[in-house]
Amino acid sequence: MKTDMLIRYEGMRALRERLGLVEAEKFIVLIRREPFDYTEWQQTLWEEKSVDELFEAATQQNHR
Repeated sequence: MKTDMLIRYEGMRALRERLGLVEAEKFIVLIRREPFDYTEWQQTLWEEKSVDELFEAATQQNHR
């Protein structure tokens, strides 16, 4: 299992690589400002997609 420090480091690195420095910082500010329930968000995130659609999207991501 990864340490909390390693998870924070890898998470920030991923945010910076994907969003860039300014947008990564903005994302952190937005998350800290508003109450956010990750579990609830995950339960509703893909509710309009079928399992087959999700599988296809994941497969496409792995081939990039």
